[in-house]
Amino acid sequence: MTRDSSSMVTQAYRLYIERIDATRNMARFYALEIGSTLFGDVCLTRTWGRIGTHGQMKAHHFASEAEAVELFFAFARRKLNRGYRPRQDSAAVAGRTGPIRATAKPMAAYGQDSAR
Repeated sequence: MTRDSSSMVTQAYRLYIERIDATRNMARFYALEIGSTLFGDVCLTRTWGRIGTHGQMKAHHFASEAEAVELFFAFARRKLNRGYRPRQDSAAVAGRTGPIRATAKPMAAYGQDSAR
C-alpha cells in the first residue's frame, strides 16, 4: 500500500473483536485501527481490555502503510487463533462510526468523527 499525496492512509483498516466465555468469567475486547497522525505518519492503534471498560491502548508508528498493515494482520490472526470473534450484532452497526454502547467505547478514543 502507498500513501497518497496528502500523506494520509489510502484505505481505512478497523477491526473490533470479542472473546466471551461465561464459564471462565471472560469478556474481553480487542480493537485495531490504522490511521494517520497529525504529522502524517502512519499509526496502528491497539486497544484491549474487559468489555465495558476503556481498556488499555498502545500506538505503533510506521514510515509506511504497508508495514502497519502487515502488523495489523499479524495481530488480527493471533487474536482470531485465540478465539476472538466479531461481535454478534456487528453486521447491524457496520456503517456506524461513533461509539456503539459500552462495549465499543474504546473506538471513541480514536477521535472518530460522528458526522461521517
